[in-house]
Amino acid sequence: MVIIEKDVVKNVNAATVNGTRAGTTANASSRRKSVAGSLLALMLTAAVSIVALAPTESLARQASGLGEPVALSTLPPEAQKTEQLIHSGGPFPYSRDGVVFGNREKRLEREPRGYYHEYTVPTPGVRNRGARRIICGGDKPTEPDACFYTEDHYSSFHRILK
Repeated sequence: MVIIEKDVVKNVNAATVNGTRAGTTANASSRRKSVAGSLLALMLTAAVSIVALAPTESLARQASGLGEPVALSTLPPEAQKTEQLIHSGGPFPYSRDGVVFGNREKRLEREPRGYYHEYTVPTPGVRNRGARRIICGGDKPTEPDACFYTEDHYSSFHRILK
């Protein structure tokens, strides 16, 4: 490496004027600007990444266990019959129909205890109550605010649309 005396003197003079150490290639002000620019670029990259990775409403619903809403007409006939019984107040085929649903899995919106009630949707070919249920929430059992269908014993729910 060849050191030219004229460059050294120039560097020392610049350092004296700028208040920096001799031998540095950039003054403190330009270093601060460079660091500030890098931080700004990093923050913008992070913001874009967060927006790009933000879950859609559908993904958020799936993560909570609440699937896409379903039309009542697309549910099995047994579910449609159970829904009719709910709105007419029974009689229900199972003694457990109408009991309070505790929402222990926390897959439905949090509501005070006693808000949700569960009803069995008979499953052809099984000897017990099976896994299918309709869960309804509201103050009046025959006029629920919302009902949800589960075919996998509370692992996932679909809001029933009329």
